[in-house]
Amino acid sequence: MNKNTLKIAIDGPAASGKSTTAREVAKRLNLIYIDSGAMYRAVTLKAIREEIPTTNNQQVAKIAQNLEIKFEQHDSQTIIFMDNEDVSTQIRGPEVDDHINPVAANPKVRDILVKKQQELGKEGGVVMDGRDIGTVVFPDADLKVFMQASAEERAKRRYDEFKRSGVPISFEKVLQEILTRDRADTTRMHGPLKIAKDAFIIDTTALSIEGQIKKVIALALKIQEKVILKNTN
Repeated sequence: MNKNTLKIAIDGPAASGKSTTAREVAKRLNLIYIDSGAMYRAVTLKAIREEIPTTNNQQVAKIAQNLEIKFEQHDSQTIIFMDNEDVSTQIRGPEVDDHINPVAANPKVRDILVKKQQELGKEGGVVMDGRDIGTVVFPDADLKVFMQASAEERAKRRYDEFKRSGVPISFEKVLQEILTRDRADTTRMHGPLKIAKDAFIIDTTALSIEGQIKKVIALALKIQEKVILKNTN
């Protein structure tokens, strides 16, 4: 194995910094970045557009099965395409936030998207972030990282994102959405958010993005070094 075949799984709750970190780690290590959460968001957006309640498990599963989701890297930005449409901005809106929980908890949707995620990363050379990557999608990942931060800090980050995008929303509403999503993620029956036994835990509450990135890269390079030494002995 060499650096280009590393399989890195980064899990954590909403706004813990995992997506930004995973994207930059992939860039610096010359790996492919896959945002698993964006896939659930794309399914949610499609259901909203087709006026299908996200609580309708069967119809939403059909959307997940038929939807084409692609990722393209443009400099430091990952573009998410849903049926060849760039939906990178739309999937991050508050309407998707309000309706995503039933989609993420839908066992049929999870089965479908997990298979798609495993197919995308089967050859390695990937960094994938989400909530069940190290426990369900890639239990064989070379490196598993669990990123966490206080709910207040995570709400502040998400609120600042909305503010920069011109989305009118209060901090209190964002915090409530964070707490609601945490409960949904940790208590669902299929693919709940939990820490893999062999995961490295990084608390990002007081860490800068650069600090997060450097910690993950240091772990990845250390694992890489061990593998190289093992193969040369």
